[in-house]
Amino acid sequence: MTLHPQKENQQQDRDSATAGTINSEDLVEAVDRLGQYVTAAREEIGRVIFGQAAVIDETLITILAGGHLLLIGVPGLGKTRLVETLGAVFNLNSSRVQFTPDLMPADILGSEVLEESEGGRRSFRFISGPVFCQLLMADEINRASPRTQSALLQAMQEHRVSVAGEYHILPQPFHVLATQNPLEQEGTYPLPEAQLDRFLMQIDVPYPDLAAERDILIKTTGFELAKPSQVMGSAELITGQRLVSQVPVGETVAEAILNLVRSGRPETSNIDMVRDYVAWGPGPRASQAMLRAVRARAIMEGRLAPSIDDLVALAHPVLRHRMALTFAARADGITVENIINKLCERIT
Repeated sequence: MTLHPQKENQQQDRDSATAGTINSEDLVEAVDRLGQYVTAAREEIGRVIFGQAAVIDETLITILAGGHLLLIGVPGLGKTRLVETLGAVFNLNSSRVQFTPDLMPADILGSEVLEESEGGRRSFRFISGPVFCQLLMADEINRASPRTQSALLQAMQEHRVSVAGEYHILPQPFHVLATQNPLEQEGTYPLPEAQLDRFLMQIDVPYPDLAAERDILIKTTGFELAKPSQVMGSAELITGQRLVSQVPVGETVAEAILNLVRSGRPETSNIDMVRDYVAWGPGPRASQAMLRAVRARAIMEGRLAPSIDDLVALAHPVLRHRMALTFAARADGITVENIINKLCERIT
């Protein structure tokens, strides 16, 4: 369902967000309550998505951190169903856009149309596109042209879009969950680095194990499929995201994040593998994304502050799409995963 928000609905969202401000003295109680919500959400998603516990956890971390998510995997692994399930669990208005080579920016953002009133007066009216929702699924995002892909940049970063010189505010919360197939690369356009950097995480969706695939075979081929129940509303989710931003971070973890990110850049790294094989490394937005992510993971684990273990657990999904290797790395069989493993060794 596509959401076409009116101004009064946008004001209600902002009022709900303001009302959800959490005082510091209530932090422990709020963390406990949010942890219960997240546990219930994880269980509901697990009733529909089988054998992808790590993917579910990292997706929930991304949502709690208020970020956008890039899901990469072969067809048939439940990426689209995961996004649909999230919309149901959090009661978010969602839209789905199938990216194709002929998709235009106006097909996503919307456009202005010229209307004539009964009195003969002409005026432009803005018709909002599918981006005006709370959960946007961009299916096979790399099949659209770079011009169309760039239409999402402003929306992902500023939560607003500019059409014909006027700004239009997007609903709160707003998340882009994009899917990308690693196969069938013919007819695809690589995502520009600036857009990749807007995704808080890149999650590589693996094949399910034998037990999970057996569950998929039996439980998804019957007359009725399992349907998830709502766990949270948009107001509770916004409050939870605000809580995540208030979680305290120790100096040790903050320094570890900086060391991890800066060690991934060939210009500032003292690791030979990075200097020899990395063409460009993660920028400052990677540090910001990591800090938000480790806070969210700490809350999911029932803790009041993140630790180095959170940093190591999230290093791959946060950094893998923010680094590029040289031709020498490909020739020597070095992967981004190898580089990130080496970075993690330095902080443990």
